[in-house]
Amino acid sequence: MITVTDLRKVYQQGNREVVALDGVSLEVPKGSIHGIVGHSGAGKSTLVRCLTLLDAPTSGSVSINGAELSTSRDQDLRTARRRIGMIFQHANLMDSRTALQNVAHPLEIVRTPKNDIRRRAAELLRLVGLAGFEDAYPSQLSGGQKQRVGIARALASDPDVLLCDEPTSALDPKTTDEILALIQELTQRLDLTVLIITHEMHVVKRVCDSVSLLAGGRIIEHGPLRDVAANLGSELSRTLLPLPASEPLGAGAVLEILYSGERASAPMLTSAARRFGIDLNVLAGSVETLAGTQFGHLRIQLPDGADPAPVAAYFGEQGVSVRLAEKDAV
Repeated sequence: MITVTDLRKVYQQGNREVVALDGVSLEVPKGSIHGIVGHSGAGKSTLVRCLTLLDAPTSGSVSINGAELSTSRDQDLRTARRRIGMIFQHANLMDSRTALQNVAHPLEIVRTPKNDIRRRAAELLRLVGLAGFEDAYPSQLSGGQKQRVGIARALASDPDVLLCDEPTSALDPKTTDEILALIQELTQRLDLTVLIITHEMHVVKRVCDSVSLLAGGRIIEHGPLRDVAANLGSELSRTLLPLPASEPLGAGAVLEILYSGERASAPMLTSAARRFGIDLNVLAGSVETLAGTQFGHLRIQLPDGADPAPVAAYFGEQGVSVRLAEKDAV
């Protein structure tokens, strides 16, 4: 549904070239929610602009719903854009228009019959949970309600794709969860394909099926959420399944282990302690469910003098990811 191939965007600043995107390739299957994460300046916003050709790529291609945007002529590009809904950090509603009139605006632009406009706009407000707010102005709405109006407006053209640029970063945690639940519900109900640009890992954990890490204009990690999380030691895995800081107890070796699915509820520490006749201290741990899979992430310490190699090998035989942790990184 969304296919990006070797996308580059270079800006000219005086005599200097600034590479904002450096060979980004990405594929998001139909009906899925994909998250793009990265620090400020990673190229996330540039990617959104290039996906809609609001900012023309220097090279590479963008295909959405089978339409090649990067080589489309003006009329074809306008037609293709109507199949893409945009949700922004701030809803950017027109203050002088009611909620219904804001949702109606995209329909007015394409000269939809007036009776159809009002019916469709009211229908969309009901869809996002705002029945009865048709005549409310933005100043009368909460932040979450404004974002719901923005989502309804993005759906006005009956899009196949939703591009969301930091859709919840201006909202409180409770409202964030409500908006994410709405996006997830709409994705399933309307068979949408969604790409979310965010710096909040909570967003990725809550709704995304897959994720990419963008840094320096390049995608450096990418994959289904459960596969990325299971890659012990990767930057995304550490961010998705963080461990709190802890102090080693003595000079014993420290192991970091990561397990998922049925293994997450198995008494592996007990069985390892019995097998090797040692005590295992748990220094830190977390349990999370990502994309329907439960993950357990632990940092454990062996007694002084115990050889970590056979213990690590045992965990590996049980299908558990394991690595020797550096004590100064614990």
